[in-house]
Amino acid sequence: MRSTDTTDTTDLPAFPMPSPFPGEPPIAFAQLREEKPVARVRLPTGDEAWLVTGHAENRIVLTDARFSRAAAAAPGAPRLQPIPPDPGSMLNMDPPEHTRLRRLVAPAFTPRRIEDLRPALRRDVDALLDDLLAAGPPADLVTGFARRLPVAVICELLGVPGSDRRRITEWVDLLLSLTTHPPQRIAAARREMKAYLAGLVVSARDRPGNGLLSQVIEAYDEIGGTDDEEVVMLAATILTGGFLTTAGEIALSIVTLLRHPEQLAALRREPETLPRAVEELLRYNVLTTGGGLLRVATEDVVLGGVRIRAGEAVLPAISAANRDPRVYTEPDVLDFRRPDNPHITFGLGVHYCLGAKLARIELEEALAGVLRRLPPTLRLASDVTALAVYPGHLVRGLPELPITW
Repeated sequence: MRSTDTTDTTDLPAFPMPSPFPGEPPIAFAQLREEKPVARVRLPTGDEAWLVTGHAENRIVLTDARFSRAAAAAPGAPRLQPIPPDPGSMLNMDPPEHTRLRRLVAPAFTPRRIEDLRPALRRDVDALLDDLLAAGPPADLVTGFARRLPVAVICELLGVPGSDRRRITEWVDLLLSLTTHPPQRIAAARREMKAYLAGLVVSARDRPGNGLLSQVIEAYDEIGGTDDEEVVMLAATILTGGFLTTAGEIALSIVTLLRHPEQLAALRREPETLPRAVEELLRYNVLTTGGGLLRVATEDVVLGGVRIRAGEAVLPAISAANRDPRVYTEPDVLDFRRPDNPHITFGLGVHYCLGAKLARIELEEALAGVLRRLPPTLRLASDVTALAVYPGHLVRGLPELPITW
């Protein structure tokens, strides 16, 4: 991104910024939000972007059509990750193309249909915790539970065989990398996953079922669709967005509860308050480097007193917005009784997360299961300061979470 003003850009702050602890925001976010809620930063690729940390400013970026996802996927656009975004993904489209594809998959994600998944989800939770308890302490809650649950749910939705789940997790890990893997390996993972999903689409056409993939194919055919590549990309988007983020949120939520024993005790006493607690955990936990997807301005826009030029990149730091003291009383305090919680963890506007309801019930059932099944003596099996997130990754989840009881 070329500088369009006289600001010296040779010594810009580097993004991502370090966090003091897993699940906590970078210290720099608070200062930027207070002093310069729209500030220029340098991305890992060497490109520049405007980092947006204020809640009000983030709402504008997420809902104003002048901040375009499609423009961020155009050739030569500034980018956050090692390889360019795939323009065929619904995430990288603007209306009306985005609207058309979202309508294909939206019926499978209605609140009623997602709520119907809860009994099966609860059985999955209990089965995984059965295994964890049978093996006895100590245990790794990430590999034994937090990662296994969401990948099982999303793969069951799409009809991915259980034997292929490990491949899926490896591909998604690669696709969300920032600096840990070479671009060639990430590009290969994208090709491999798309080829695999193309095979699933062929199988779903030959033997239609009740799964999400068959539903999408049927809806696509009804509107006269002829390009299975779009169906493949819809499946890839659901897999990439629906696995690692939920796994990370489950693990971080357990850590947060263990770090706040008074809140954990209250939740054990009043399990009916869990949905509200989940909303607070979604606000409080910092799961990704910033929280939002890169956008590019399609025309000059003044935001937070700063003129953003057409063609410049804008990065919404949703996790910073979720701690904005202008919106939240004592934003750095975990408060399950918070009366008003307008967090924007799932975004806003046309790109509001399609799987938000699914993520919520996965988190509710995962935490309910842990509270119900694991003993009250549950605690970390290592020093809390030893916990570390995935290095060089867009999702700041925990690679392991040693627990005992």
